[in-house]
Amino acid sequence: MDTNHTALLLDLAARSQHLSNREALQGLLATGHRAWCKGFADVQAGVDREAMSLSDAELAERCAAACVPWEQGMTRSEAVSALAFMTWDAAPAAMAYTELEERAAHFGVCLLGEEVM
Repeated sequence: MDTNHTALLLDLAARSQHLSNREALQGLLATGHRAWCKGFADVQAGVDREAMSLSDAELAERCAAACVPWEQGMTRSEAVSALAFMTWDAAPAAMAYTELEERAAHFGVCLLGEEVM
């Protein structure tokens, strides 16, 4: 994972703790969302590369170790995506983004503008 995404998300979450201005929080949230997406894409690419060399049984073991169920009917691709999401969701960068989202939500700020709702 690119540590720049992590550093940025940690910084944004820290900065948000001192803000109550809705516009400022909206800006941080939008920037954070882009960083979250880029960070997840990096993790997805890494998990995809790792999974290519694994047999289905090895991938199932890797999923089980990460508490990602490979449910009946789930494709290999779906299992890899679920593993990537679980891996990213447990990363400090993703946790920082969640903190940023929660801070913004406390002031009624979300990614969708009111005109969309």
